[in-house]
Amino acid sequence: MRRFFTAKIVYPVLILLALLMFFVGREYRLMERAWFNWQVLWQAKDLATVGLGDYRVTIEAQPIVGLDDDVSALSYDPDRKSLFTVTNKNAEMVELSLEGRILRRIALTGFGDAEAVEYISPGIYVISDEYQQRLIKVHVDDDTLFLDAADAEQLTLGIDAGGNSGFEGLAYDTKGQRLFVAKERKPVQIIEVRGFPNLSTDTPNVIEVASNARRDAGLFVRDLSSLQFDERSGHLLALSDESRQILELDTEGRPIGNVSLSSGQMGLRKNVPQAEGIAMGDDGTLYLVSEPNLFYVFKKQ
Repeated sequence: MRRFFTAKIVYPVLILLALLMFFVGREYRLMERAWFNWQVLWQAKDLATVGLGDYRVTIEAQPIVGLDDDVSALSYDPDRKSLFTVTNKNAEMVELSLEGRILRRIALTGFGDAEAVEYISPGIYVISDEYQQRLIKVHVDDDTLFLDAADAEQLTLGIDAGGNSGFEGLAYDTKGQRLFVAKERKPVQIIEVRGFPNLSTDTPNVIEVASNARRDAGLFVRDLSSLQFDERSGHLLALSDESRQILELDTEGRPIGNVSLSSGQMGLRKNVPQAEGIAMGDDGTLYLVSEPNLFYVFKKQ
């Protein structure tokens, strides 16, 4: 009788534990992380990578004076030698110096929940609207004081639309003329868009949208908050806030490197609280912003 009662208790407990491990493993993508670690263990030592492990922080958690909160996304402008970010509650496009100082603020009207900004070519940027999954092409020059989405070229992508799980990051491949769009979660995705923005008025505008389910399945991070394309290697950097990770993806979309944004890594004294944007300068310097209004710089040692 005692054995019967023991079995009645033990078996349900074991089933509950198994279910719990399954859901925890799926939520935190433990299988994907284990497979990545195995691949990194056996990959060639001379594999050409960005070398994320060689970066060390030189500016850590410096408040962006004048921005109280809500900083999101980051993009490097090679012409102006400056950075651009966006805020969504009081919607603005903000230009920053490479030391994290505000240079100017551009009011945004009709951009919805602006979550990402990306430099495309001189004076041309794309801003994403997370909720409506819109990509909005804007022109910015020295005299620009405000931008109205109603005056801009737009592209709407209804990919698993709805909720606060839309377009969180953008990156642009200048040579391949590809715009990478990061969908935050449910599921985590990296979408490739060709033909938007259209940089030539002399040719018909043909838009192609593609995704790679196999590549996305190998991303072991819980969310995506920003992207950065490295023109030199052709690799893509993917930033995750919840996993506190920067991933490096090769030209086939396979994860080949990573670094943690936790205390003790990359010379950090404290965890990066909520990483929202990453950008890379001409010399390979990495710039990062974190909510509420923190600025970071990482340089290769």
